[in-house]
Amino acid sequence: MSATSRTWRFWLVLVGTVIGMAVTFSLGSWQLARATQKEALQAAIVSREQQPALNASAVIGSFTPTQAQELLHRSIVLRGVWVPDRTVYLDNRQMNGRQGFDVLTPLRLSGADGVVLVQRGWAPRNFGDRMALPPVETPAGEVTITGRIALSPARLYALGEDGRGAIRQNLDLEAFRSETGLPLARVSVLQVGSPSEGLSRDWAQPNTGVDKHHGYAFQWFGLGALIGLLFLWFQIVRPFYLSRRA
Repeated sequence: MSATSRTWRFWLVLVGTVIGMAVTFSLGSWQLARATQKEALQAAIVSREQQPALNASAVIGSFTPTQAQELLHRSIVLRGVWVPDRTVYLDNRQMNGRQGFDVLTPLRLSGADGVVLVQRGWAPRNFGDRMALPPVETPAGEVTITGRIALSPARLYALGEDGRGAIRQNLDLEAFRSETGLPLARVSVLQVGSPSEGLSRDWAQPNTGVDKHHGYAFQWFGLGALIGLLFLWFQIVRPFYLSRRA
């Protein structure tokens, strides 16, 4: 290969190396920026959880999606009467690595014209009979619960439309309002506290994915460094070593 060809190849490889390192550095920096945003979101969640508990007036009536987002993770205390015949068991839900149901029951609020869907807790399934409902107690009369404001329960992948039986894969809050005719609030409540009524409430803490973005940033920066090292080895160190041996 002529000296001119080697020179052209060197410069082409150099340009490609610079572009590759610039792209990977840019992507790594973007992932760090996303991590910073998620850290701010995590701090906001912790701050909301530590604020004084709200009451029923905070979740009844109409409000915008933005206002609903601002309510998320706030503590709330509700008094009301369960609507047990509208209890829903969300299937294939895990808690502490065990399969079972998330149990949801509407709570008709006392002293207010409204109903809130409460994610009451988790119950194990009967693996001998997949259609058997867990032995969950639903107290009659007025109850007082403490929880955190949430949106609709997390959705799992499902084939076809959501069912309307007691056992379901997913539940959409708007669709459930239409189905039941109940004046459901536009947010739900995740009940917290000690296990009771056959239900566990060891809910997973909100995860904003900060560690994931840090991991991606490390991968992109590592790839950029590898590109630079490969250029140094194959275009500078190795040719120099071979020329000295010659």
